[in-house]
Amino acid sequence: MAETKQSKAPVKKAAATTESKLAKLGLRTDMDLVLHLPMRYEDETEVIAIREACLRGGQTSQVEGVVTKNEIAYKPRRQLIVYIADETGELMLRFMNFYGSQVKQLSEGTRVRARGELKHGFFGAEMVHPAYKVVNEGAPLPTSLTPVYHSGEGLSQHVLRRAIADAMKRVDWTDTLPPALVQQMQLHPFEPAVKLLHYPPQQIDEHALAERSHPAWVRMKFDELLAQQLSLKRAQAARRQKGAAPLRAVGALSAAFQAALPFQLTKAQQRVLDEIRADLREAHPMQRLLQGDVGSGKTVVAALAAAQAIDSGYQAALMAPTEILAEQHFKKIAAWMEPLGVQVAWLTGSLKKKDKAAAAALAESGEAKLVIGTHALIQDTVQFSKLGLVIVDEQHRFGVGQRLTLRNKGADGLVPHQLMMSATPIPRTLAMTYYADLEVSVIDELPPGRTPIVTRVIDQNRRDEVIERVHAAALDGRQVYWVCPLIEESEALQLQTATETYETLAAALPDLVVGLVHGRLKPAEKQEVMDAFAAGHVHVLVATTVIEVGVDVPNASLMVIEHAERFGLSQLHQLRGRVGRGSAASVCLLMYQSPLGPVAKQRLMTMRETTDGFEIARRDLEIRGPGEFLGARQSGQAMLRFADLETDGWLVDQARDVAHALLHDPAGRPVVEAHLERWLGGREEFLKV
Repeated sequence: MAETKQSKAPVKKAAATTESKLAKLGLRTDMDLVLHLPMRYEDETEVIAIREACLRGGQTSQVEGVVTKNEIAYKPRRQLIVYIADETGELMLRFMNFYGSQVKQLSEGTRVRARGELKHGFFGAEMVHPAYKVVNEGAPLPTSLTPVYHSGEGLSQHVLRRAIADAMKRVDWTDTLPPALVQQMQLHPFEPAVKLLHYPPQQIDEHALAERSHPAWVRMKFDELLAQQLSLKRAQAARRQKGAAPLRAVGALSAAFQAALPFQLTKAQQRVLDEIRADLREAHPMQRLLQGDVGSGKTVVAALAAAQAIDSGYQAALMAPTEILAEQHFKKIAAWMEPLGVQVAWLTGSLKKKDKAAAAALAESGEAKLVIGTHALIQDTVQFSKLGLVIVDEQHRFGVGQRLTLRNKGADGLVPHQLMMSATPIPRTLAMTYYADLEVSVIDELPPGRTPIVTRVIDQNRRDEVIERVHAAALDGRQVYWVCPLIEESEALQLQTATETYETLAAALPDLVVGLVHGRLKPAEKQEVMDAFAAGHVHVLVATTVIEVGVDVPNASLMVIEHAERFGLSQLHQLRGRVGRGSAASVCLLMYQSPLGPVAKQRLMTMRETTDGFEIARRDLEIRGPGEFLGARQSGQAMLRFADLETDGWLVDQARDVAHALLHDPAGRPVVEAHLERWLGGREEFLKV
């Protein structure tokens, strides 16, 4: 099939300012504009009499009438009041925000077509801020629904519609998919599908259009998913062409390490470790995502992967997003590795200059076989002697550039193997869509001996009861986390703060030791409190979300989360995972401030109903959508504009199969190139990290 040539010309017939405003929306080419599809539609194909609109009440209607009165009122606030009338009645149009030009435009005697929700107010029937246009008597009505587009600042719908209409005259409409494939998949042809979505006919099934289940929408969703799958799979193939050091030795260190562990690996841990070991033996870079619920034992698997790299004569690096998490990893892994003769270096931004230079020297000389730290690892001053494996924990919390920099520090120009870890389980459809270029391993069982966590939802008004419960737990020899969402008072949110809560609890529980840890403490101060808590010297630890991941104190069995309605599901699940790590029955109390909104209610109900990270992730995806769920801007994943992973999972499977077929058929190459050019243009790199 001949390769299509998309018009790369900048949008024409628009002033330079309009062009820059369009560019801010990502609309730089004619095809960008053509694929800027409506977010909703307005029905301006019918005008009804004012009297009929008044009888309908509460519905959106379009009426037409002549202005009979126009005045600026000042009570209760400045507003423009316009009365229009037809032969059946009169209607008031009310504008709270208006320009002087509108007062002139809507002068008496002007014929106006207005569309909006009609309500019955104190002064009779009215529309507040209706959409309107000045028309001549007998002006024709549109014959199709009016598209409403996502717009930017200073870009009117009129300008967008005109730019899109102009682009549609110039663009190359050649279908990127072969006719046989379109027919086999029972897809709408490309050009008719796009034109129908921009200009839907009057008789169209409006429900199917609004729900995006119409065949024209299905074609757009399929094309978009196919482009994403093609791009990710090509990225995976390109990575396989790059060289990586084959880490083939599972030798003395790996054997000694596993033998020294005071526990047996679970079946799931062993299965995942075998998958990683097989990847590390290859001469192309591993790109594997290790998923596991909170407390499932990902760290030991990562440490065993590092041991394989060291056995093979290479270094490994582990990067975590926060100092607390990085230090947890360092203490745990160094305690395992150093007795076996492996030097583990510690490198973070808060180290003194001398200590930082010493750690960097250990990495560069190769004396340190494993380097653990924060984003300080990716600074230009840090070089490795022979880096073979990079482990990135909570990888979605790092930017694209940060992950790339560490990947570029490989030995001898080779790309290091990469293991990414996430304690946020990713639903299958989301993993297939956004991580199609990664191998995914899942630790789907918890180590034996972990006790289930009971979760209770409790009103803030019962705070005294909660404090009593904390006191009883501490007297019983148990330790307690008390988590607050803010460090200092915010009048806007009126939340209890960590410092205030610390003072309140210290006063209410004089016989207990209460500690405080938050993000603004110096690292040494923070560590001192954390060490005291881990050693059992602090009974109650008041904290902000700095303890969200990595903190492991088996004796802590009660978690209180204040203003739980302010946290996201993933964060609540992570926080709850700090308890239930020992053999004692554990409880998590979610305190909330009434009244609760519908989303907050959903979140708290989910937390009460399940401790299954995958089920929580699925519901989180439902509530938040994939963009926010993945931290899209952070992770560099190009978000889907049209496909919805909750309702369109069946299309993901089909797009994946078609992508595989096209990439493995030499005749499919022109199709792949044309399709990616149309849908991603120059943005394909965005998907490759």
